[in-house]
Formats: sequence, C-alpha cells, structure tokens
Amino acid sequence: MDWLQSIEWIDLLKCFVTGGLICVIGQILIDKTKLTPARILVLFVTTGAILGGLGIYKYLVDFAGAGATVPLTGFGYNLAKGAIEGVKEKGIIGAFTGGVTASAGGIAAAIFFGYIASLISKPKMKKE
Repeated sequence: MDWLQSIEWIDLLKCFVTGGLICVIGQILIDKTKLTPARILVLFVTTGAILGGLGIYKYLVDFAGAGATVPLTGFGYNLAKGAIEGVKEKGIIGAFTGGVTASAGGIAAAIFFGYIASLISKPKMKKE
C-alpha cells in the first residue's frame, strides 16, 4: 500500500483532464462538422507540430505530461521537437530526419496496433 501513498494524484488529474479535453475537441469535430476522422487526425498532428515549433506546446507538456504527449497533438509536437533538434545536430538534413527519429517508437506502435485493429474491425464511411 506504500505505492498508493506515493502517487501524485494532482498530476494524474491534470494528465487525465488535459488528455480528455483534447479528445473532447476531437469528438466535437467529428459530431458537429463534416470533417472526416482522417482530416481531424491531420489537423491535430499539424496543430501539435505548429505549437511545438513555436515553443507553446511545451508548456502544456510540462503541465500535463502524458495527457499532452499521448494524443495526436503530442505526436505533432514530438515531430517538431525532433526536427528542431535534428537541425541543431545535422543541419538542414536534420529537419527531415530528426522528426522521424524522435517519433520512431510511436510510428512503429501506430503501424502495429493499426494493423491489429484492421484485423478485428469493419470500417464504415461517414455519411455526408
């Protein structure tokens, strides 16, 4: 039971609420717009990359931890962060390789779990 006392409950709450709000925004976009899930995915990743490149998303990551890094916006942030670090290390070629290097684990997991999901689900097209 000592592990239960060592948990930072406020940090867990911040993580849960932040990640939940990002998901709520996505759900609202799905329900209230004609945007397809693929376009919403691109919007979230692009938003995370832009906010990461501007240095704004880091404040959200510092506040919420995994609540900000696990959703798609966190993937965009990670791509931008990796590209910036890649430029510092390798010059202009790092802009193209840094983001992929920083996100390799997430990309591999997305491919693997996407494949598993495709085996057990039946996709449906969104009605116009």
